[in-house]
Amino acid sequence: MSLYTDYLTEIDTRKEQGLNPKPIDDGALVGELIEQIKDTGHKHREDSLKFFIYNTLPGTTSAAGVKAAFLKDIILGQADVAEISSEFAFEMLSHMKGGPSIDVLLDLALGDDADIAAKAASVLKTQVFLYEADMERLKESFEAGNAVAKDLLESYAQAEFFTKLPEIDEEIKVVTYIAAEGDISTDLLSPGAEAHSRADRELHGKCMISPSAQDEIEALKIKHPDARVMLIAEKGTMGVGSSRMSGVNNVALWTGKPSSPYVPFVNYAPVVAGTNGISPIFLTTVGVTGGIGVDLKNWVKKTDEDGNPILNNDGDPILEEKYSVETGTVLTINTKDKKLYSADGSDELVDMAGSFTPQKLEFMKAGGSYAIVFGKKLQTFAAETLGVEAPAVFAPSKEISAEGQGLTAVEKIFNNNALGVADGKTLSAGSDVRVRVNVVGSQDTTGPMTVQELEAMAATVVSPAVDGAYQSGCHTASVWDLKAQANTPKLMKFMNDFGLVTGRDPKGVYHSMTDVIHKVLNDITVSDWDIIIGGDSHTRMSKGVAFGADSGTVALALATGEASMPIPESVKVTFKGKMQDHMDFRDVVHATQQQMLQQHGDNVFQGRVIEVHIGTLLADQAFTFTDWTAEMKAKASICISNDETLIGSLELAKSRIQIMIDKGMEHENGMLQGLIDKADKRIAEIKSGEKPALTPDANAKYFAEVVVDLDVIDEPMIADPDVNNADVSKRYTHDTIRPISYYKAEKKVDLGFVGSCMVHKGDIKIVAQMLKNLENANGKIEFNAPLVVAAPTYNIIDELKEEGDWDVLEKYSGFEFDDSAPKTTARTEYENILYLERPGCNLCMGNQEKAAKGDTVLATSTRLFQGRVVGDSADKKGESLLGSTPVVVLSAILGRTPTLEEYKVAVEGIDLTKFAPPLQVPATARSVHF
Repeated sequence: MSLYTDYLTEIDTRKEQGLNPKPIDDGALVGELIEQIKDTGHKHREDSLKFFIYNTLPGTTSAAGVKAAFLKDIILGQADVAEISSEFAFEMLSHMKGGPSIDVLLDLALGDDADIAAKAASVLKTQVFLYEADMERLKESFEAGNAVAKDLLESYAQAEFFTKLPEIDEEIKVVTYIAAEGDISTDLLSPGAEAHSRADRELHGKCMISPSAQDEIEALKIKHPDARVMLIAEKGTMGVGSSRMSGVNNVALWTGKPSSPYVPFVNYAPVVAGTNGISPIFLTTVGVTGGIGVDLKNWVKKTDEDGNPILNNDGDPILEEKYSVETGTVLTINTKDKKLYSADGSDELVDMAGSFTPQKLEFMKAGGSYAIVFGKKLQTFAAETLGVEAPAVFAPSKEISAEGQGLTAVEKIFNNNALGVADGKTLSAGSDVRVRVNVVGSQDTTGPMTVQELEAMAATVVSPAVDGAYQSGCHTASVWDLKAQANTPKLMKFMNDFGLVTGRDPKGVYHSMTDVIHKVLNDITVSDWDIIIGGDSHTRMSKGVAFGADSGTVALALATGEASMPIPESVKVTFKGKMQDHMDFRDVVHATQQQMLQQHGDNVFQGRVIEVHIGTLLADQAFTFTDWTAEMKAKASICISNDETLIGSLELAKSRIQIMIDKGMEHENGMLQGLIDKADKRIAEIKSGEKPALTPDANAKYFAEVVVDLDVIDEPMIADPDVNNADVSKRYTHDTIRPISYYKAEKKVDLGFVGSCMVHKGDIKIVAQMLKNLENANGKIEFNAPLVVAAPTYNIIDELKEEGDWDVLEKYSGFEFDDSAPKTTARTEYENILYLERPGCNLCMGNQEKAAKGDTVLATSTRLFQGRVVGDSADKKGESLLGSTPVVVLSAILGRTPTLEEYKVAVEGIDLTKFAPPLQVPATARSVHF
């Protein structure tokens, strides 16, 4: 059978699902299309033409290469297709973005035919995705006296690729659609369980919200053809939980505008809104597509005559509606005034200055942030080549310097990594700056989209500016099903060829490593001055400052070694008092959120960096705090460590990287050894006193400060999704923190889960120690609820085996993972036994393993969103409660939440993860939990 026949079979299958033909990325298939196009009598010629013109993916796909070569033949007169004129061929090349299309256009522009060269140059002047080899070719031609090359460089130096674009509309009509009340997780827009389909944009688009919601959105578009649908989180924040480029893609697919007539299902410019604005990392993703994010502020706290909030019986502020955005409301956005108005413009509703900064306006005009990043680079190159000064076309970087004011930790890191800033200039929070990116992580369920983005921007190799880059296999670790088998090997090969260290070896030399990506990134971050970008919201390292990002921003960081973002404000978190022996550090994390809300009323962490002074914990344990900050809605977190602890963390990182090398994971580019060398250099700087561990200045300015009192934390705490709260907006947030006594030992627990990025080696040791304790006390152990245990990394399992803990776990397990025969079917029902699952995300991700519908799950993970870990049944809402490892283990054994007394007995003598404020212990104090 031919590839085309196979494609027709696939089309028939997709038609049964209500889908159009899948966009083509295979060059061999495009080759068959071309042969059928050339045969004027071929029965499939008409369809082949349509597929070639309208259904072939651009960029660096093999399909794009074959298509660009054939278009070149048509332009040169070496092939004749009646339906594709030379002008139409140029038009199609102009929509192919980069890579092969740029090669072809440069061939034509620098060729001998003056007429063709002029037309090719005209198209090239609109293109921005040129890489070093393309620019070097232009430079060489210019220096050889080529007039067309000179003309192109002059156009690029003037940034005509940007200045000649049409301005954005001054008025934009929108019609509202309330997607949900309360915080909207990106799971609503792109469910984790549908991660396998993200690279198939039309198919994945079918999972947004619900089929009925999609019908309602389509009806609104028909009823209001002159308005764009604005998706809203009523009484909440839009896009919490993850960055989810796939979520923004889905919103754009249903509500945005087509980016090109020749590239199907790729839309841009969505409009999203929330009563409390947009989650920071989700807002970055909106910018990638040139979209608009709106902070509606349509519900405000009701106040008394003294201006104090009026509280309800639960002690929560009463909200009153300032203006209505109920579904179907027509409003007007004025991009010049930067305000939201009523439909006729008579009533000003809210200021939108934050939505239309000069930089965001550029993204909107250019159709997305990539074009601006590459455009600035291209303009700089052209001006330098011509020996002229580049005109100030783009909005200048926002540079704020506070005279006489010290710097926070994040301000110091950004200043240290800033690009394009004058020497000696010190930037403060609020500045918008390009920064060098040191470490980049791509995870496996967003990786296929990152591949698409890299292909679309014509990138072929990781930037030499990146010190470490890793592709994980953790989000699809649990089940090696047909979807994983189809997607994962292709992803790993592409990323390994691109220059990343990969969890799975495309050559089959080393064992597949399904380690949780955040743990690996935490290990390969070897400087407290690093900036890290990762394709997951939990990219929150305990060294340096890390930002969770969408797959597009990850691609941009991999390709360019840089990112652009404002320097965030910081909230300082310090600790006082003494941690009680029976408490676990996870309870300190929950208490931080609880005490912050008690001290400030509002969530002061949202959109800011949490600077946590927790310097006596090694990186593994400190990561428990920084990881959770994603759920606190913080933009990032920085761990302030003392010298001795930082050295210990770096030595630990070196040993972990060496293990990766020993297992055969080193890339031919020597990336892992380079990280060890960098760690050695940083350790030497600290020991010599040349550059001590990063600390903020004493006179740094913070948005707020939070002091966590350890003395008042006297019982374990649980983050509760509060699924039955009468106020829908308060369900599934991470702000409801309750002590275990609240449940009076009556809360039935159907499943326990110890795993995810929130646990370290010490947590798995705690499981083993509790089992031994309870056996000694009771003679035997019976699980009244299943307990799933998934270590985050293979290194941890190897160390547990050496130390004897794994034997204890195996003694009680009814299932142990087997890498030689991985599961091919997801588990959704569990027996009352201990399951030792493969390292990876497991239940926390929810795209493979899940709890039974309607279950109450108690987990160490971070996700309590509706449907993530557990779905609702017909008669009961699924609940995902979050707690410490000892609470989870004991609850699974009991089948319910424990009393405080039961808990204390169960953990007596167990070395829980301890913490004491840095000033209260010697600098050399360390936890035993490596």
